Amino acid sequence: MEVAKDQITDLLRVRRQVPFGKPNNFGMATADSIIEQFRAITGGVAIAMVAISSVGLMVGGIGVMNIMLVSVTERTREIGIRKAIGARRRDILWQFLIEAATLTGMGGLIGLAIGWALTLLVRLLLPSYVPLWAPVMGFVASVAIGIVFGLWPAWKAARLDPIEALRYE
Repeated sequence: MEVAKDQITDLLRVRRQVPFGKPNNFGMATADSIIEQFRAITGGVAIAMVAISSVGLMVGGIGVMNIMLVSVTERTREIGIRKAIGARRRDILWQFLIEAATLTGMGGLIGLAIGWALTLLVRLLLPSYVPLWAPVMGFVASVAIGIVFGLWPAWKAARLDPIEALRYE
């Protein structure tokens, strides 16, 4: 391959009358160089997609945390009653963590349904393939976001004093 490239370079320099010692006034691309450029472009696009989706997950997580904090505030009396009749901190913590995971899990399932429908539409025009790990990891990520961002509201609910919670109006 290198010998062929050298021969083509020499031939082009002669035909284009490029003087000795001057840089080439043409470029050469092989299949390998085009594939390398394609990989560089797709790598950059992948990094951009990760950055954009990370921001989206952060915003969604903050939204879930706010929803859960409002839920804790609205259910302060319920939490106080549960604690007064014997609920432990971990019971309250698990209740709110499961609620947050369920909330984001349902959102993940809705997203998977929309993605599945869009994949069917694309498949009508172009051949497409979605590996099995992609929707599974998407669902796992959505539930994980609920758990991570639901920790603080759940911890706050678990730490409520039952007497103070019962006085809350």
